[in-house]
Amino acid sequence: MWRNCGAVSRPANSAQLNDLSAREVLAANLIRLRAERGWSQEALALEAGLHRTFVAHVERQARNISLDNLERLALALEVAPYKLLKR
Repeated sequence: MWRNCGAVSRPANSAQLNDLSAREVLAANLIRLRAERGWSQEALALEAGLHRTFVAHVERQARNISLDNLERLALALEVAPYKLLKR
């Protein structure tokens, strides 16, 4: 079963990570890592040198992200960039 979550459809059972798009995996990892640190979207954006609305759009899967910005987010979260895309 699929449900619409804005720009991208995804499986209702999101435990099936292999069925998720790269955008969905990135969004889930950003949300999880940010929550683990107790950071708001604004705090993450500030640490990464990005605008708060950009972080919100990436988490909502509404925007594509460049490798440069992926790296900025990873550095702010103190993880390797590939971990943001790891299923």
